[in-house]
Amino acid sequence: MKTHYRTIVMSDIHLGIQNSRVKEAVHFLRSHTCDTLILNGDIIDGWQLSKSGKWKKKHTAFFKLIMKWLATSETEVIYLRGNHDDFLDEILPLQLGNFSIVRQHIHQSGNRKYFVVHGDIFDSVTTNLKWIAKLGDIGYTFLLWLNRHYNQYRVKRGLPYYSLSQVVKQKVKQAVSFITDYEKELCEVAKQERCDGVICGHIHHPDNKMIDDIHYLNSGDWVETMSALVEDENGNWEVILYKEWLQLEEERSQAQLPTEWELELDQILQHA
Repeated sequence: MKTHYRTIVMSDIHLGIQNSRVKEAVHFLRSHTCDTLILNGDIIDGWQLSKSGKWKKKHTAFFKLIMKWLATSETEVIYLRGNHDDFLDEILPLQLGNFSIVRQHIHQSGNRKYFVVHGDIFDSVTTNLKWIAKLGDIGYTFLLWLNRHYNQYRVKRGLPYYSLSQVVKQKVKQAVSFITDYEKELCEVAKQERCDGVICGHIHHPDNKMIDDIHYLNSGDWVETMSALVEDENGNWEVILYKEWLQLEEERSQAQLPTEWELELDQILQHA
């Protein structure tokens, strides 16, 4: 049975780069249904595609699934422009039936309103000094490459996955300070928009917390963390980490498997 949510938010899938975990993203979506799917920016990595990135069949499979949802269900799909898919600026805003591409969105959750935006427009480096941002993107891409080969080494030795880039973000004081400032700035914008919360992505750091009286939600990414935001029918929000969700699904499946004596009893009843 597929789990249904009122809203699913995913961001930073970065289709076009080698490290995109698009197969996992597709698997997650195929296992769920929702009334509203929000793709909160950097779904396609236009920066990498314009350089050394490659578009593969698995990337097309992601959009085929989205198109299937649009054709066979009443799911509304809202695609917000991010900094890596800034090529969408040429067509903003776009509305085709239940599918729309916008720069920002107001999401109504019961009596609460959420300001939904990718988040890059509040990053002065990305907005004003794009060449520095792209230089940083090259460094991040290299770190992901190093991370991939390092974890191949760990797998051969039976060691668990270890994220170098996440450790770097958590250890470097400047990175921690940037994330804190980023969160506070977005919450201030939510207040200005007379909203009760903010839903964003961009910094690849999933979160669900209160900052003063503003509900701050970040959907994370599908490069390393593999996370999504979900809203249930009662307006409750949760961050789902793919690896934890997958483990729970496997445990449920094993629990539902018939035991050996149940199989023997079934065979006896069939021949009775």
